[in-house]
Amino acid sequence: MGTAKAMPGTPSRRALLKGGLAGGFLFAFHLPAQAANEAEQAPDDTRGKFAPNAFIRIDGAGKTTLVMPQVEMGQGVYTSISMILAEELDAAYGQIVLEHAPPSDKLYGNPVFGLQATGNSNSIRAFWKPLREAGASARAMLVQAAAQQWKVDPASCTASDGQVIHAATGRRLGYGALAAAASRQTPPKNPPLKDPSAFKIIGKPLKRLDTPDKVNGKVVYGIDAMLPGMKFATIAASPVLGGKVGHVDDSAARRVPGVRQVVVLDDMVAVVGDHMWAAKKGLDALVVTWNEGANAGVNSKVIWEQLRAASAKDGAVAKSVGDVAKGLAQGDTLEAAYELPFLAHATMEPMNCTVHVTPGACEVWIGTQVMTRIQSQVAKAAGVPVDKVTVHNHLIGGGFGRRLEPDMAVSAVRVAQHVDGPVKVVWTREEDIRHDVYRPAYRNTISASLSNGRIAALKYRVTGSSVMARWLPAAFQHGIDSDAVDSAVDMPYDVPNLHIEYKQAEPPGVTTGFWRGVGPNNNVFAIECFMDELARKAGKDPVAFRRAMLTENPRLKAALDLAAQKSDWGRPLPRRVARGVSVQPSFASFIATVVEAEVDHQGEVHLRRVTSAVDTGIAVNPDTIVAQLQGGLIFGLTAALYGEITVDKGRVQQSNFHDYRMLRIDQAPRIDVHVIKSGEAPGGIGETGVTAAPPALRNAIYAATGIALRRLPIDREVLAGRKKA
Repeated sequence: MGTAKAMPGTPSRRALLKGGLAGGFLFAFHLPAQAANEAEQAPDDTRGKFAPNAFIRIDGAGKTTLVMPQVEMGQGVYTSISMILAEELDAAYGQIVLEHAPPSDKLYGNPVFGLQATGNSNSIRAFWKPLREAGASARAMLVQAAAQQWKVDPASCTASDGQVIHAATGRRLGYGALAAAASRQTPPKNPPLKDPSAFKIIGKPLKRLDTPDKVNGKVVYGIDAMLPGMKFATIAASPVLGGKVGHVDDSAARRVPGVRQVVVLDDMVAVVGDHMWAAKKGLDALVVTWNEGANAGVNSKVIWEQLRAASAKDGAVAKSVGDVAKGLAQGDTLEAAYELPFLAHATMEPMNCTVHVTPGACEVWIGTQVMTRIQSQVAKAAGVPVDKVTVHNHLIGGGFGRRLEPDMAVSAVRVAQHVDGPVKVVWTREEDIRHDVYRPAYRNTISASLSNGRIAALKYRVTGSSVMARWLPAAFQHGIDSDAVDSAVDMPYDVPNLHIEYKQAEPPGVTTGFWRGVGPNNNVFAIECFMDELARKAGKDPVAFRRAMLTENPRLKAALDLAAQKSDWGRPLPRRVARGVSVQPSFASFIATVVEAEVDHQGEVHLRRVTSAVDTGIAVNPDTIVAQLQGGLIFGLTAALYGEITVDKGRVQQSNFHDYRMLRIDQAPRIDVHVIKSGEAPGGIGETGVTAAPPALRNAIYAATGIALRRLPIDREVLAGRKKA
């Protein structure tokens, strides 16, 4: 999920400590200030109450519990956050216990967003300092408690592996034994944080905490939630956005063994059964006619015609430096337009939600990136107060921004209101793909002038749907979607005359949303493809051309140099085999990527090798960084080679993995990731590989064939010479 760099009401980084546990030690840090005097009930096994936001607690046995403010969806955040906490707390890492956070913007709001959300590759960078301060303050209170008991100077004590140690006398006390006394200490102001040179945990490639239960099958995703007496349901929603149910013949469905009822709503039909197979077979037996509504005539041709027409109009100015008109008039110019299609998320765990509606209350079991939005939207759908909605969050089997939406929970509640007892509502893969909240389609127009082999002026306009205008209106101001221009307004190159615009253009019949990178995976693609075309026009090597314009960005230049070296850039390759490069400073990380690919005479693209060098600041867990980049690169290459959602007669045409393809294991290239050692604060990594892969691949194809593709997915007909680009 991309979003604004700062949100209204962003809290300070000041941390507050609160005590008061009988026989236990509670430590909480405070993220927004307005919650300072509020208290909420702690998780069930906490003896006492906690106040603001994400917190640590230590019981009498020394067990350290972290209630996780962010959601684990495969990105390894639970492990990394635990490492940060354990490092500054000097806790015994093996004793860390994790719990999901309950819904509360006040207590668990992401300090970047101001609300409880996991996205924008910012879990570590947003919570880096607050968690370190939380651990350091808690450690200081434990040390103070031990020093008082021993009647020694706290400065003579140290902490390590869940114990306070007085080296002069050899005395030791475990954190559990100190918990009650520590809770009576006064929280220190501005506790000193460790110098990175003293880190014992951060920087180590530790095994992920969530892996064992994923391997042995104990882990519970949202789709795995099971309740006594629970029924199963699956739905068929209007195939056209805004359409309504016309007529339902459910006679055959009701004869399917295990089918219990058919729920007909205004825009969807659900079949409820004893198990998922009964519900699915019943759904297949339904005969439904639809009143399709105003969007029945929408198709991809209409959508693209409207988008292209909008891109010819002036947009809102997001950034303007120098005199771009004068600069364009004086140099050797190049113009281009790049287009990216709608994309679905196709998460491995399809959309689902388990709901139990009772008089005056509602309980849901789900895996979501937005706990409080689920709670508020469920309350609205169920017609109950927000405080009467209980949300049980689970690990997520793939989010990619899709689970930043509450629609699956709202649909489930609407069905559950007609069912006696709990019901699990699961979308089939077909319903999932055909009713997604799609990555916007974009059209980017660029013009630039060259002078002495460098860019003298550049004008860039991105045209597309505004996700922020719908999802977080505060981030859509003066006609600018802060996400849509991300990685454009902070373009890394030295360009003396630069003009960036955004033109909002909402597509008919399609709802758009966040998709693993969103604005950056559009802008990095367009800009980096254009850079290769400019390099060719200037007669320069693509790496050398970029390097000359990165004088103000040494971290990115270093990544580029390392990627070029490790990929054997410049070494001769066979005919129709080439390397392509891309660079980007997205999500506060600096990454350079080289893709080596072959294009055969039938237009098929064969991936041979991918090399990435990344400076993401302090690497909390290097293994996580490598894994995230490997997965992100595959995700981005898949989209570049195959990803496209098309519409005909108001209907999304793709439905499953046979026509919305994934990269297969035999197509996966060798991937080498090189993590640059850095002392800077951590950057984001979950989306960085996704945005890096498509332009590097396209530029490899350009180098191999001379064909400047300007639209994704890769068109094999063009590469085979069977049609024009």
